[in-house]
Amino acid sequence: MIPLLLDPDPALAPFMGFVLFGLVLVNLATRHLAHRSHVEAADEGGEDGIERHRIHELSNVVLVLAGLYYATIDVFFGVLFSVVAIGLFVTDFFEFETRRVEARNDRPIGTPRAAIAASVLLLLYAMYVAFFFLVAPYWNAIV
Repeated sequence: MIPLLLDPDPALAPFMGFVLFGLVLVNLATRHLAHRSHVEAADEGGEDGIERHRIHELSNVVLVLAGLYYATIDVFFGVLFSVVAIGLFVTDFFEFETRRVEARNDRPIGTPRAAIAASVLLLLYAMYVAFFFLVAPYWNAIV
């Protein structure tokens, strides 16, 4: 059998859902900070003042990598989480460009609605993965 590059650590596996949940919360917090800095930068310097928020970009990358690592622990839930996290990453890229276009055309800087929707979807899924043990008896009784 060929060994995996990232062999899942059995000690980390039970806590990975909580790690993903925490990373999604951190990503939501950095999204708020990034949006606030974009609004301030657009007010001060226009399009040229808007830059990518490095901490938010780092949290996006860590979120995608954690999802890919979770796919080595639980293939179905990990791949599904990774797909949504990669979609969030791509959405953030286009939302940033939208903020630049708004600043260039002297429009008010809008909220990143698509990225927030993807974040909420990812948060709900991370909550499902992390806290399923709370509803498992009721779920198993029905299904």
